[in-house]
Amino acid sequence: MSDIPVITVDIVSDVVCPWCIIGYKKLEKAMQRFEGKARFELAWHAFELNPSMPPEGQDISEHMAQKYGATPEQSKANRERLRNAGSELDFEFSYGDNMRMVNTFDAHRLLHWAGETGKQTALKLALFKAHFTDGKNVNDHETLISVAASVGLDEKRARDLLSTNLFAEEVRATEAEWQDRFITGVPAFIFNKKFMVPGAQEADVFANIIENKLLKEAA
Repeated sequence: MSDIPVITVDIVSDVVCPWCIIGYKKLEKAMQRFEGKARFELAWHAFELNPSMPPEGQDISEHMAQKYGATPEQSKANRERLRNAGSELDFEFSYGDNMRMVNTFDAHRLLHWAGETGKQTALKLALFKAHFTDGKNVNDHETLISVAASVGLDEKRARDLLSTNLFAEEVRATEAEWQDRFITGVPAFIFNKKFMVPGAQEADVFANIIENKLLKEAA
């Protein structure tokens, strides 16, 4: 086991970013190709698509029109594209008429804590599912507590964390750090602290970097 190289993957993303889960699922496919050849250590880092989003959130169609100038027809086509992309990767996007874009700062505080417990990836994936598949409000504290508990995190600890500003400074510092590194869109994948891959690339792209850069470096 000690002879297997360790590859670190820092993933900058938001839990309400559809291309972030698609990008991760493609990365996951690439990593599976190297079972027994490399060990991957993942760390998720906060990025807020809408840091000024109010607590009540915003209707998703209204949000897309306001932020991107998308027409209802364009929004519908984009959602269908995401559904198809997700289906190919065993992830379900269930866009309902009442879906809302929400503030994700508290979700990132929970994820920071989860990073100290070894359950960060499990929580991140559960939050993606809660938002995109189950249509839950991932800014609602009871929802966040329930999702945290579902991956084995301590429910009381999660509730206590959300009732305070614990890890708020750490999340803001993380966001500022990646912005200072010119990460202005997500997802972004940084391999071994040096090779940055932007966007939801195909599994072959990730695999090529792993095979031809990271493993060759480690040899």
